[in-house]
Amino acid sequence: EGLLPMQRHHVHLSVDVATARSVGARRGAPTILRVDAQAMHADGYAFFVSANGVWLVDAVPARFIEIQGS
Repeated sequence: EGLLPMQRHHVHLSVDVATARSVGARRGAPTILRVDAQAMHADGYAFFVSANGVWLVDAVPARFIEIQGS
């Protein structure tokens, strides 16, 4: 299914691996996913930046996701 917003309005994305690891570590050992945002944008997906610098998107289809590890 990819990434869905679940109880949020958007899927939240980090700009780099260090930030993603820091945010993910709040809930235990993180698994880092790489999202091909460039390909998503080329396919017409709209991204937004929140006031605190978090990138937001409605959803991320599975074809744009790669597991990077922990």
